[in-house]
Amino acid sequence: QVQLVESGGGLVQAGGSLRLSCAASGRTVVTSGMGWFRQAPGKEREFVAVVDWSGDFTRVSSSVKGRFTISRDNAENTVYLQMSSLEPEDTAVYYCAVAHSPGLITEEYGYPYWGQGTQVTVSS
Repeated sequence: QVQLVESGGGLVQAGGSLRLSCAASGRTVVTSGMGWFRQAPGKEREFVAVVDWSGDFTRVSSSVKGRFTISRDNAENTVYLQMSSLEPEDTAVYYCAVAHSPGLITEEYGYPYWGQGTQVTVSS
């Protein structure tokens, strides 16, 4: 089993930055891809970003490309999401997740382990 705990969410003004962290425990996740998803009020949860097991390859959604960066520290079993130039449309609960494979998985069904989420609110 894997337990995931997100942190770093909060309230920020438009144009600001936040860095989300997600610490994994229970077993090592160094052989798994790790991703971030988000769910805005009244909307379906959507893919945001993913990093492969090595940290060398990433993919981000078109809506955050150029503004968000995903990275990981395998020594710390932690994945990060650096968010810059935040917009009110980025307001959502952000979830980290561990994939069942080492690559770049963008679909929710590829992630058996999920954190509880952290709220990000961007004011205009």
